Amino acid sequence: MICCCLNKTDKDAKKIKKICQKALKELGKKNFALIIHGNSFPAISGKNTGFGTPNSEAGKKLMDFASGLFNAIQLGPQGKTKACDSSPYTGTIFSLNPLFIDLEQLTTKDWGNILSVATYNKVCNENPNKDINKTAYSYIVNAQDEALKEAYVNFKQWNNRKLNKEFDKFKEDNDFWLSKDALYEALVIENNNDYWPLWNSSVDRNLFNPKNDEEKKAVFLREKELRLKYADEINYYSFCQFVAAKQNEQTKKYALKHDLKLIADRQVAFSDRDSWAYQSLFLDGWMLGCPPDYFSKDGQAWGFPVVDPKKMFNEDGSLGEAGKLLKQLYKKMFKENPGGVRIDHIVGLIDPWVYKAGKKPLPQQGAGRLYSSPEHPELAQYAIATMDDLNMELEPDKEKRVKKLSKEQIQRYGAMIEKIVIAAAKEEGLNKDSIVCEDLGTLTFPVESVMKEYDLQGMRLTQFVKYDKPEHPYRCCNIVPRSWAMVGTHDNEPVSMWADEMVNTHVGYLHVVNLVDDMYSELQGKDRDDLIVKLTTDPKALMNVKLAEIFASKAENIQVFFTDFFGLKSTYNTPGTAGDQNWSLRLPNNFEDVYKNNIKPEGLALNMPLILKMAIEARGSVFAKKHEKLLKELEKFI
Repeated sequence: MICCCLNKTDKDAKKIKKICQKALKELGKKNFALIIHGNSFPAISGKNTGFGTPNSEAGKKLMDFASGLFNAIQLGPQGKTKACDSSPYTGTIFSLNPLFIDLEQLTTKDWGNILSVATYNKVCNENPNKDINKTAYSYIVNAQDEALKEAYVNFKQWNNRKLNKEFDKFKEDNDFWLSKDALYEALVIENNNDYWPLWNSSVDRNLFNPKNDEEKKAVFLREKELRLKYADEINYYSFCQFVAAKQNEQTKKYALKHDLKLIADRQVAFSDRDSWAYQSLFLDGWMLGCPPDYFSKDGQAWGFPVVDPKKMFNEDGSLGEAGKLLKQLYKKMFKENPGGVRIDHIVGLIDPWVYKAGKKPLPQQGAGRLYSSPEHPELAQYAIATMDDLNMELEPDKEKRVKKLSKEQIQRYGAMIEKIVIAAAKEEGLNKDSIVCEDLGTLTFPVESVMKEYDLQGMRLTQFVKYDKPEHPYRCCNIVPRSWAMVGTHDNEPVSMWADEMVNTHVGYLHVVNLVDDMYSELQGKDRDDLIVKLTTDPKALMNVKLAEIFASKAENIQVFFTDFFGLKSTYNTPGTAGDQNWSLRLPNNFEDVYKNNIKPEGLALNMPLILKMAIEARGSVFAKKHEKLLKELEKFI
């Protein structure tokens, strides 16, 4: 047997990838994506600044490794995050995170050596996590800013005509969002606080939200004053955005050259910077959250602003001010990421749960679904569902409370999807298959109806299958072709840890019985019983079958989180926790060696030839017989 290594320098790598691609095609897979957020990208030894980026030398090295096997990389949100919060899901909607700028490139001739090698080395050498696969968020936020300020000063002195012209054009083309985001930075300095609700000046807090003519005059004069006083700081912010965008464009071209599509991630949240800049477009006094459920009896009070429906669309159905802004956002995302956009929490776009600011997201405290509450004294004006459409025996927070809808109502629920998201994709030369909808969990009837009406691709998370529900959509036999199947996302523990928890438990046994019946339906009697015993006692065997399950399913698209692919037994994100330890896991610098070692019999990496062989065999004896030659080819590299 030959060890299955995907290193581009390995003599068998191309052959292995070619055979795996053939197997994926025979299994009906159109897309195979590696999920890895930008900050989790590895570093080159000695060049670890404390934060990962696809734009780095190591980022390209990972793309080389993935190319030929994967055809897409699913990134996380790329917005600018707060110094006190590393979660990418609370970043800015337009501005890119300056932490994704590869500092090393700024030390080269292409950038006029605007960053000294000494400063770059200092950032790397003083990184407290330089020898471990963890980001050093608090450290790099300050260190990166200091380095970029040096680069900015030298950029101005360099005065390169070509880049200056590019910079001016970038500012002009992106002025509709950049001028506001950059001005916020000036106000952070002015008010000595990066959280705008705590600013003392009401003029500063409402600079783009004046209530009357007197306030309009005041904010006009204040904005003019600030832009003069902080002209250099505003230009520095724009410079960072220019560098980040330019590097991202180069990375996109590199990825496409290596047959890899980059998929963006649009979070449901708006950052503090966004809620300040566009507060006139949000519904005053309301926040987005989640209703009470098994995990939280009081619901989840996210605190994110809610777009005002009256600002989203005009009465004639055309896009309002908010609708035009969001369409510009999606056009930007589709343009920068030709692989498409993953929309986080699609429920929040179609049938959002909203609650009153300062209250809990509970029905008894006034919370409800924005478009599905015709009986609500305040939300009724936005209702699409009527009283006749509701099952009044169910509470407002219950998913199936809306029991029926007309086609016209479904289209009204789906207006944002059709007129903003799908329209933006088409205008950038893409189709609706470039839209990946995170629809995990129980969905409301309006969301299910919109997904069906527009034939949108949702997700199937097998780690969350309900073993006691035969028709559960995450069960292998029920996974539909037009979907993205995966074992876990960034919010899940690795499948190896899941398997450890399942073995030798009653719950694990119930999961295994379903798994065996779905994957090995032809097994009978003692053979079936023996396999059940093995999977309920051997975590490695259970892990492999769980991984093979998504490939054996009818899903046309597969995603694998990087911890599962490389066999890392660490969790990237633990929901409900904060601090530098969360969102910090990175792929080790020696990731190729890690993968090679972890596909050995005792390792936990995803052994592609083995898993694909298992998936083909799970399709039944007739399918396996048809692909007997392919199975033998896969066998050589297990």
